[in-house]
Amino acid sequence: MFFSVVIPTYNRLPILQKCLRALENQQLSVDSVISGYEVVVVDDGSRDGTLEWLELYSQEFSLLRSLSQVHQGPATARNLGVQEAKGDTIIFIDSDLVVTRHFLQAHANALVRGKQKLKSDRLFTYGWVINTCNFAQPTSEPYKLTDFSAAYFATGNVAIPRQWLEIAGLFDTRFQLYGWEDLELGVRLKQLGLKLLKCPEAVGYHWHPPFSLEQIPGMIDREIQRGRMGVLFYQKHPTWEVRMMIQMSWLHRLLWGVLSMGGWLNERTMAPCLQWLINRGKSQLALEISRIFLNWYNVQSVYAAYAEANLNIRQKAGEPKPKG
Repeated sequence: MFFSVVIPTYNRLPILQKCLRALENQQLSVDSVISGYEVVVVDDGSRDGTLEWLELYSQEFSLLRSLSQVHQGPATARNLGVQEAKGDTIIFIDSDLVVTRHFLQAHANALVRGKQKLKSDRLFTYGWVINTCNFAQPTSEPYKLTDFSAAYFATGNVAIPRQWLEIAGLFDTRFQLYGWEDLELGVRLKQLGLKLLKCPEAVGYHWHPPFSLEQIPGMIDREIQRGRMGVLFYQKHPTWEVRMMIQMSWLHRLLWGVLSMGGWLNERTMAPCLQWLINRGKSQLALEISRIFLNWYNVQSVYAAYAEANLNIRQKAGEPKPKG
C-alpha cells in the first residue's frame, strides 16, 4: 500500500508549514502494510509566497512534491494531485489540517480491517477532524460535540483506493466556487457501492483563526457561493436528500427565516452582541450565534440561484421571460 497525500492549498502558508512538518514526521509500525508515501501539494494560485516557500524549503521535506496551477478552486487542484500521484491509495486533507504522528498508520489499519471484513475494497476511511484556533499547539485541542460530522465523503480527512476515484470520474471541475465538490463526488461513490468506515484514530486538527467581526464579510460571501454551488449539486443529483443537504426546502426557509426574523437579525444588528461575547473570550459562542444569519444568507442564495437556473432553462427552450 503506497499512500499519496493530496493537499490543495490557497493562501494558507503559515498553517501549511505545520501541516507538512506533521506529515514529514509520521511513525509507521514495524509490520506496516504501508510500503511508502508521498505528499503532493497543489498550489492553487496562492499570492502569499506559498510556491516560493515550497521551492526554498524543498530540501527539508524529502517526501514532498509540489505542483501549481492558476486559481481554479480545490476540485481542479485535487484532480491534478490525483493525476500526478504515484500511490495506489489517496488521502485527501486540507492544507489547514495538522495530523498526529500515527495518522497514516491509523488509516492503513482501518483500510486493511475494512477490506477483510467486507471482503472487498469498495470502501474508504474517514478520520476525525477536530476544530481549533490554537495555532501554537493545534493538536492539544480536545474533541468536542461540535466536531461531529455526518458527511458521507468529505475531503478534510479521508483515505480511498485510487481506482474508485478514477472510476467515479474524480471531482467535477464546474464547482469553482466554495462548497459541495467533495460531497457531490461522494454521491457518485455511494452509487458505486463504496462503504464509509469511520476511523477516529486518524486525527487531524483543523486550524482556523479565532472568530472576529472582520471575518464576517468573507463568511457571508462563502455562504452565497455555497448556495450557488448547492444548486449545481442539485442539478446533477435532483433528490430529496440533496435538497436537504443544500438547505433547499420549505423547512430550512422557515427555520432560518424565523430565527433571523426575516433577515432583521444580521451582521449589523448583531454586531454589538457578537463583539461583547468576543471581548469576554467567548468567540466560539459568537461564531455559533452568527450562523443564524449566515444560514439565512445561504438559503436565500440557494433559492436565488435556483430561480436563475430555471430562467436560463426556459430561455434556452424559447419560452418568454416572465413579466415582473
